[in-house]
Amino acid sequence: MTWSRVLQRVAVVALPFNNNKSGSIAVIFAIACVPLIISIGCAVDYAQAMRMRGKLQAAADAASVGAVASKSPGYIAATGMSADGVVAVARTDALAIFNGNISGLTGYNNLLTTTTVTKVGLQLTSTVQFSASVTTTFMKLVGYPTLTVNSTSVSEATLPGYLDFYLMLDVSGSMGLPSTNSEQTRLAAINPDNYSQYPNGCTFACHFTNAGACSNSTQKYNTNNYCMGYSLSRTAGNSGNTAVSNCASPGTGACIQLRADAVGYAVSQLLVTANASAKIANQYRVGLYPFIQNLYTYFALTSSINGSPSNAGTINYAAANLASLLDTGVNSNLGSGGTHFENVLPAMNTLISSVGTGTAWNNTLPYVFLVTDGAQNNQTQWGGGWSGNNNATVMNSTLCASLKNRGIVVAILYIPYQTIQNPTSFANNEDYAVNAIIPNIPATLQACASPNFFFTANTPADITTALNAMFNQALVTAHITN
Repeated sequence: MTWSRVLQRVAVVALPFNNNKSGSIAVIFAIACVPLIISIGCAVDYAQAMRMRGKLQAAADAASVGAVASKSPGYIAATGMSADGVVAVARTDALAIFNGNISGLTGYNNLLTTTTVTKVGLQLTSTVQFSASVTTTFMKLVGYPTLTVNSTSVSEATLPGYLDFYLMLDVSGSMGLPSTNSEQTRLAAINPDNYSQYPNGCTFACHFTNAGACSNSTQKYNTNNYCMGYSLSRTAGNSGNTAVSNCASPGTGACIQLRADAVGYAVSQLLVTANASAKIANQYRVGLYPFIQNLYTYFALTSSINGSPSNAGTINYAAANLASLLDTGVNSNLGSGGTHFENVLPAMNTLISSVGTGTAWNNTLPYVFLVTDGAQNNQTQWGGGWSGNNNATVMNSTLCASLKNRGIVVAILYIPYQTIQNPTSFANNEDYAVNAIIPNIPATLQACASPNFFFTANTPADITTALNAMFNQALVTAHITN
């Protein structure tokens, strides 16, 4: 009831007194006080009704928020729903919370409560409505024995998305470069590879481990036809040290960190971050897909991302030992020689068979994380036989369009080449070709990436930070777009 209607009723009651001209001033004053007293009484009744409404509103607010809280039965039930709809257990929970908050509250009658909780995509919406009557004292005199109070409380929550992360990891020859300039210097000082062409020490693509990859005539000393760069990077040149399987940080006495080592460590840390940030079981799946000539399923999508990096058989162990897949010319799954985006990006597009929205465990939203130095190289090698042009160039960014057009987010972490120190004209000016394209790589990779998903990391620490930033950006966009 509005105040205008109350005043109209008060005027009707007072009208007979207003028309009566007889009587003393005292009587007139007393009569004049009647509407004033009624007005004050109505204000008291109205204030009492508003206080009751406030108490019921507080209970409704607590119920609507509590029904979609992250640990509530309704929230948990909604995360397991494969389709949109009403979350029945949340409706029951909302009503229970409301009733619990008004337990012992008196001064109202005819309470009606309605609760509704629905899931639409990743959005969970809770609505609590109530209506009740409050008995009046003074307003009875003007025909209103009760006042009706009502209101609505609405709360929303964003459900966690089910996301798949396909990590495309470049393990071509250039990822065998030491991770920093200082690490390049360390490797050059001890590496005997191709000494006749690299008298100052080879640092680029000097990591072949198979017999016959290097000729003794080109080595600084007899290595039985082995290229020693990779094996020496595992011991930092000290033959008395036991070789390590990976090198998590630069400047370590037991190893020389290669760029593939730095990426592997960053992926290991990403798995830690993903596991810690998961809101529900099996929320994130991660797969490792290194590439050279071909895309290789090194570790298929898995939600078991909390393993030990020292326990073989876990994705965590596979990530930590990524450098073991560097191009050695012996892995037929990866192929050898060059970096072939023209093969691996279409292969990834085929590998991702469906693109969901992330709203359910069987409707996952895919992200492709491409970690690379961005240099395309069209050469191939097998059994010592090389073919194709080995001068690096930039990738064709249109290769990413087929992925993005399907709604797949393409995130790129660009790891710039460290300019090759002491370049030589060996192998058709390979070193000079690499150094020449470095300024042109970023723009090409940025054109390939989805908006706001291009990142650059210059140091091993930056790689870890950037990969985690890519993951966090994925969580944000998953909520915005769904």
